[in-house]
Amino acid sequence: MSIFEYNGSALIAMVGKNCFAIASDRRLGVQLQTIATDFQRIYKIHDRLFVGLSGLATDAQTLYQRLVFRHKLYQLREERDMKPDTFANLVSAILYEKRFGPYLTQPVIAGLGDEDKPFICTMDSIGAKELAKDFVVAGTASESLYGACESMFKPDMESEELFETVSQALLSSVDRDCLSGWGGHVYIVTPTEITERILKGRMD
Repeated sequence: MSIFEYNGSALIAMVGKNCFAIASDRRLGVQLQTIATDFQRIYKIHDRLFVGLSGLATDAQTLYQRLVFRHKLYQLREERDMKPDTFANLVSAILYEKRFGPYLTQPVIAGLGDEDKPFICTMDSIGAKELAKDFVVAGTASESLYGACESMFKPDMESEELFETVSQALLSSVDRDCLSGWGGHVYIVTPTEITERILKGRMD
């Protein structure tokens, strides 16, 4: 078993019309044993920028603390929030800096940039970015998430339809992966509001 599969995870970010959704499962396990069913994988950096961290849970929490620290320094120096693409470059640089003993995590970054244009990207554990215009996935359920998103995604969805699509993709995918699941956590972000919803899935 790969160390990335030790805790299990499922992460997805999807683009809509001037909005985006980012969702994760809620299971924290140690291989096949479930430890917690309300684990947080998605973190808010500021009102228009979120990061999801799949992979090894301890490394994800450590990396999140470093990202918050670096973002606060940026806010003090620049007196503004970081743009999503700038933040993606920061995450990539932090991961690549530790490439010989990497943080064992695969981040998913989602945010609203200039003119409310949604930005999503993911990267591997040493910071190689993968940009996308539709959706990105990460975690142990990524293979089934690709299939579900590929068939369900359509461009320029409004926020409610986007929520429905992301939720269905997440719930149907984690049912095909025994290391992730136990409900879902979905954020829908528009220029004016952030909606957070908890999904109830199969509790096994």
